[in-house]
Amino acid sequence: MAALWDDVVRDEAAVREAAAAAVDAALLEGVLMRTAGEPNASDVVTYAPFTLLPSAVPRALFEQAYAVQQDFNLLVDAISQNKEFLEHTLASTIKVDDFTARLFRIHKQVLEEGLAQSVFLGINRSDYMFDRGLDGTPALKQIEINTIAASFGGLISRTMAVHRRVLQVLGRWEEASRLLPNQPAAGLAEGIATAWQLYGSPSAVVMFLVEEDQRNIFDQRCVESELWSRKIRVIRKRFRDVFEKGSLDAARRLFVDGQEVAVVYYREGYVPQSYNQQNWEARLLLERSRAVKCPDIATQLAGTKKVQQELSRAGVLEQLLPTQPEAVSRLRQTFTGLYSLEQAGQGAGAEQGSRAPAADQGRGAGGWGGGSGGGCAGHPVPAVSSSPAAPGLGSSCPKLLCANLSFSSAVPRPCWGPAWGQGAVQHS
Repeated sequence: MAALWDDVVRDEAAVREAAAAAVDAALLEGVLMRTAGEPNASDVVTYAPFTLLPSAVPRALFEQAYAVQQDFNLLVDAISQNKEFLEHTLASTIKVDDFTARLFRIHKQVLEEGLAQSVFLGINRSDYMFDRGLDGTPALKQIEINTIAASFGGLISRTMAVHRRVLQVLGRWEEASRLLPNQPAAGLAEGIATAWQLYGSPSAVVMFLVEEDQRNIFDQRCVESELWSRKIRVIRKRFRDVFEKGSLDAARRLFVDGQEVAVVYYREGYVPQSYNQQNWEARLLLERSRAVKCPDIATQLAGTKKVQQELSRAGVLEQLLPTQPEAVSRLRQTFTGLYSLEQAGQGAGAEQGSRAPAADQGRGAGGWGGGSGGGCAGHPVPAVSSSPAAPGLGSSCPKLLCANLSFSSAVPRPCWGPAWGQGAVQHS
């Protein structure tokens, strides 16, 4: 798959020229981040990391990833509604990991009080790598699924134009013509807008819950802009704003700064460092509310690495999706074996086939299941994104060690359907 660009990368002069053009194109197209020195000001910005060349993806693997994503959406939804499964699966994690334990305590408290939320919005990013068997055949293998704060859907909408310019500079006109259009920011906004509409209050707002330091604000602004174009008001608040200015009325409608909130879109809250005591109290307030949370706390727990490990055990998928054997088969084809450190040396545990064990206790290659970057150290590898259209090349986003395919959906349970996708194909 990398052989497509072998002649390009051997020409150092051409690479230097293309890289200079790529940086200018990224700035021109708005593939931007704030600087580390000024993460909350846009007076000086820089380009977001991106691959110089787009990624070539086998058609069959792209189509497989696209076909299985709705199955993953259904699976995540089923897990999020299954308190007993979550409690059993995370029992060992809760004993040793305070972060997961506190999330689960909020989950239990909300269930005991009774769910006020009736509409559920999922924006899930599934991250993949391509495995190559002994016979050289590539296979799609999932690294993780991110169920909270999955990022770069905005910037990737603008990356295709950067890669087109790079290929033009390199004289690769045929490849440039095969780049696929991709507008995930519009799809994300469509999912959020649907949730807002189903909430049923035209004067209510969408609240982006954001980090204290907001280097990746432009990725979020892309989605925000799409919502404004739909005449949906967007506010940006931090946990401390919710703690200081948030309240629930008797119907458990959420108000922040006097404005009713229909949808809470989390771009924060996926790592322990996000929380102090007041932030935990703010999170509980949000979860107790009628507002549509993206995600609700059960869906965040469904994205933990420990849950992914449990899913790889024989019979678990059948238990969660008892009437959907074809979905189970499609899901299992993307799995690798995952092993609990608790079982090391005991010969028990997950199904065979893994090249390396994943860390237990809710962590591992993908950390706590969300956010704006990969959990593994290393050099960026092309992450692919495009719409599921004709064969072509996918523009890459700055995600470590993965390609990705993502969908959003927003409907009352139990129905789920894809609204946007990331992926790409290049050759048969």
